[in-house]
Amino acid sequence: MPNPLPERTQRLVVIGLIAALAGFGIYFSLGGFSGDQEEQPTGPPREPGTAQGEAEPPSSPGGLATVPPSPIPTTEAEDLDVLGWFPFTEAEFQAAGATAQAFAEAYGTIDYSESPETYYSSMEALATDEYAEVLSDVNRAGAFWEEMSEAEAVAQGRAEVQEIRTFGSDSITFVVTAQSITETGDAEFDEDLGDFAVTVIRERGSWAVFDFQPASAGQYGEE
Repeated sequence: MPNPLPERTQRLVVIGLIAALAGFGIYFSLGGFSGDQEEQPTGPPREPGTAQGEAEPPSSPGGLATVPPSPIPTTEAEDLDVLGWFPFTEAEFQAAGATAQAFAEAYGTIDYSESPETYYSSMEALATDEYAEVLSDVNRAGAFWEEMSEAEAVAQGRAEVQEIRTFGSDSITFVVTAQSITETGDAEFDEDLGDFAVTVIRERGSWAVFDFQPASAGQYGEE
């Protein structure tokens, strides 16, 4: 079969094929199509100093949040649980107040015909061990005992809690008004003893009087 291409054209085709093969050889020798080229990151640019794969640092406190916060629940004023703001339940407040009131009543209750130890014992039962040891001091209940025994008085104490002056995690100071209904040989009269600051502390699962003094003395708790 006769060759359709002239001999000169055939030579040019052969030379072109040789040149193309040589070019591919050079390309492959330089790493073309090797798959080892480093892929360029497609995600957002990282902060300087953050290695690949590390979590982004949290936003600063002053920065704006990227996710809107869920609003906290609110309560209407008339539905607020006020007692929930205190470290004591209502029952604990009542028990502590009852202890302070009973102590003030015992302070105003005296029978001169009995021994002073009988008078002090009613208060000692409501006091801490430390305070019970100093109740008979002349600067405390001892002074009232001496005054009433000299008058040969028989008195029944009464008391009423007026307010809470202060409180701590385990202590409450109440302001208590005390009264002593006194009988002498031929008369009966009411003696207002005044307001007292009575600090009670939580001890062994109950309340005990830690201090008792006139409210005007500025008793503000365990301090």
